[in-house]
Amino acid sequence: MRTSWPLWFGLLLVWVSGASFRVLKSYLVVVDAGHGGKDPGASGKVYKEKDITLAVARRLAALLEKDPHFRVRLTRDDDTFVELNRRADTANKLHADFFVSIHCNANPKKDVHGSETYALGEHKSQENLSVVMRENSAILLEEGYKRTYNGFDPNSEEAYILFSLVQHAFLKQSLRLARRIEDSMVQRTQRPSRGVRQAGFLVLWRTSMPAVLCEIGFLSNPQEEKYLASEAGQEHIAQAIYEALRQYTASGEK
Repeated sequence: MRTSWPLWFGLLLVWVSGASFRVLKSYLVVVDAGHGGKDPGASGKVYKEKDITLAVARRLAALLEKDPHFRVRLTRDDDTFVELNRRADTANKLHADFFVSIHCNANPKKDVHGSETYALGEHKSQENLSVVMRENSAILLEEGYKRTYNGFDPNSEEAYILFSLVQHAFLKQSLRLARRIEDSMVQRTQRPSRGVRQAGFLVLWRTSMPAVLCEIGFLSNPQEEKYLASEAGQEHIAQAIYEALRQYTASGEK
């Protein structure tokens, strides 16, 4: 029995609609350039963290904008101070699919170098605690920070013990994305990975999507500072994060 033309036409429309939906599916990524304005972050011999993170964030945003699979929003696009809770709020209000916060590291030992990517969770070493305490100290520049962060003291080790009990709904997804970023960093930048880690970063605390904080390198290391400040280095890092997001979304991981 022959199927009538209208039925074939209807089936064709359904197929085309489904194909179009797959092609047009896009993911909103909120890219957060760490620090800014009155908060310079870590400092090297020449460069400040807030300037490096903004340069890399802009490059990453440019790559994402060229890809129809992504939409992008920056939490800051200039040298502006943005409170940590407002950065997460931006992602939440936009119903973002991913939140990526970009930072530079520092260490008293000048030879330490490489990248590391964090998800929200329990710090498992004194080194992780030192990193998160430094990054969270930005809230001391915010008015009424004790009220905003429920009395959290970024300089108290005891506060982080309680904070470690916080469970992030997207922890598994965040850790998978973090692993892809670190693998991509090694391949693209030809620098060592210091691994995927967890710690109580306030900027990740209230996010309601897979969220990571990327420590892209050490400004305290003179050679790595030059790399982070170079156009080539910034482009390699942006490419690495972009490619990790592309691989993660293409894999269908949940």
